[in-house]
Amino acid sequence: MKKIIYAAFCAAALSVAGCSDFLETSSPSTVDGEFVFSNMTTARTAMDGAYEAWRGAANSNVFGAGLHYAADLAGSDIERHPEAYTAQPQRHVPECFYVNGTLTSTYDTDSYSNNRSTYSSLYETISQCNAIITAMKNASYFEEIMSAGVPSNQTQLYGEAIALRATCYRELIKYYGDVPYNDTFGVPANGLAPRDSIYDVVLKDLQVVEPLMYRVGDNGVIKAQMSRTYVQGLIGRIALEAGGYQTRRSDMKYVDGDGNALTFETKGKPNANAENAVYGRRSDWKTKYELAKKYFGECLANSGTAKLLLTDPRATESNGRTYGNPYQYFFQELHIGDDIYATESIYEYEMPKGVGNERPYSNGRPSSGGNRKNNDGYPCKGYGQGRIVPAYYYGVFDPNDMRRDVSVTVTGSHGKDGTEKLLPVAPNSKADGGGMSLSKYDENRVEIPWAKQRQSGINGPYMRIAEIYLGMAEACAALGENGTATQYLKTIRERSFPAGMAKTEEFIAKCGSVLDAVIEERGFEYAGEGDRRWVLIRTGKIGDKIRAMKELMKKMIDGLKADGYYRFENGNVISNYIYTKLVDAKSMYGYRLTAQCTDENDPVLFPGWRGQHDDWAAVAVAGGFKFASANLNETNLAIQGLFKPLTEAEAAALVADGYTKVDWGKAYVANEEEYYNKYFNGYDYESAPIYLWPFTENTCLTSGLHNGYGFSDN
Repeated sequence: MKKIIYAAFCAAALSVAGCSDFLETSSPSTVDGEFVFSNMTTARTAMDGAYEAWRGAANSNVFGAGLHYAADLAGSDIERHPEAYTAQPQRHVPECFYVNGTLTSTYDTDSYSNNRSTYSSLYETISQCNAIITAMKNASYFEEIMSAGVPSNQTQLYGEAIALRATCYRELIKYYGDVPYNDTFGVPANGLAPRDSIYDVVLKDLQVVEPLMYRVGDNGVIKAQMSRTYVQGLIGRIALEAGGYQTRRSDMKYVDGDGNALTFETKGKPNANAENAVYGRRSDWKTKYELAKKYFGECLANSGTAKLLLTDPRATESNGRTYGNPYQYFFQELHIGDDIYATESIYEYEMPKGVGNERPYSNGRPSSGGNRKNNDGYPCKGYGQGRIVPAYYYGVFDPNDMRRDVSVTVTGSHGKDGTEKLLPVAPNSKADGGGMSLSKYDENRVEIPWAKQRQSGINGPYMRIAEIYLGMAEACAALGENGTATQYLKTIRERSFPAGMAKTEEFIAKCGSVLDAVIEERGFEYAGEGDRRWVLIRTGKIGDKIRAMKELMKKMIDGLKADGYYRFENGNVISNYIYTKLVDAKSMYGYRLTAQCTDENDPVLFPGWRGQHDDWAAVAVAGGFKFASANLNETNLAIQGLFKPLTEAEAAALVADGYTKVDWGKAYVANEEEYYNKYFNGYDYESAPIYLWPFTENTCLTSGLHNGYGFSDN
């Protein structure tokens, strides 16, 4: 989490093109490789500059308030947006596939400002990578170090530049489809390149550098650097995407990396509203899945210091706070202080404390925040873009799955007085509405919290070892190797359940196949993180999954209307009303911030992984701020009736004990327009999903690009 600083002289020496002129020509002679790369100090400084460009792009323009935030985090079958559909049309229209493509022609290409900044910032990073790569290729020692066949400090750095460039192209293709491609500094990129050819080229580049790099943890390579371990995972990740389903425009000639024409296996029907865009995968997709299997396997054979934890290393605390959840531990590690990387991480992009930081503001547990002028939030404002579809939380997440409470919360923070509050269902932002939310990132859990928003210092976990297990399982299952796939699936699934309760074989049978079970399992592993949308798109599952969840939501709402409750197949019941009250958790348990629930009958500990920071008052004193609360005791919310209906007598007893009756299921009924009608509004489940973003008017004007899919160029 330590900010990477690079010297100004290095930026000047590399003459890196800015985000507005990456397509312009400049002389490669300005890249003085012999000077900059004459020693590893200046060479590493140059690479640090590229990482700094990527850090800014990833934090602010891809994940923080960028395109991942706008659609991925809130646009799958299990994830949704907090605000009303009409409140944020520039985000919600793309999120729901432009109402089956009917709105692409009228969508303002400049309406979402982070669209253009995502595009330009990724190309700015690519430009810096190209400067480094070109400089090293022009150096007299290049052929010698590459032909040696073993890692060195110089080949490691060269590999990092290749890996970072590939990462940026991967993100660009994910959001824009076919994009300009350039791999040489000073040479302009002209027009659009077919995404399949870009995939093939970057995969080839990555395979060249992979054996010449160090694994994470070797030779001082840390998890904030792109290592051999990361490259192996990246090859697998990109190969699955290259071999997966995507929506392609009708006015492009699609070829592979060698210029050979490609054929496609299509799914559904062309989208007549979007210039007959087609949804399909390349006919040679199995070769990509074989490539993914190879490199996922090599990564798992030796993953360096990235390790999947099957047990929680934390002991029960003297005050009785209990852990015993290795999945929970991964996310707690992310909240620890600077220069600490999570055990299961393969690569994290660094986010220093006190510097602009979108996690957990955008991606975390919501807080209504404090006084922005005085920076006295306890915790500070958390917008909470990643909300959870209620039918998924209640009806799909297994009640025994220890990932559920880490992933989803029904409470947030007041933010002004260090107290917990129920998240209202009605559309809104922060902890003022929007319903249940992602809970994996929470200012309450930061080791030394800041009272100011967007400065938490939580790193971005871009790749973790669980993805390698699930990617290997997916590749094997898709290739018909079900036995091997099942073993990798079991490893991930069984660590997330109490002993004997994962029931993997039953789970596979319920899903219908090993491959379907792997895809569903990935949803549980990454719930709320914005992984699900792209996974369902590339696996061809998106239409069926949205249809199934929408039908389940309808059953839930109809049941609540008719009976005042709805019972799901897994036994969970959502009721029209629940009962809550604030209690003094510190005197009851010795702590306020809860961990693993040890008693599901305890309304304070269940659901787990919530509560509040143990001592916000001390944080205020240390920061020189006035703590707003006059009540420093009753901080935690006790909840009754969340998963089972209460009798009239039980409800009356709770009211007599100080509990307040709160609309819950009834609120979902009242907001049916948002939770059901506007949920993938107008999508027919069969037409090619228009999930891509248009090039902005300025990009089209300055670069000569033309939008497809029915989008205007202005």
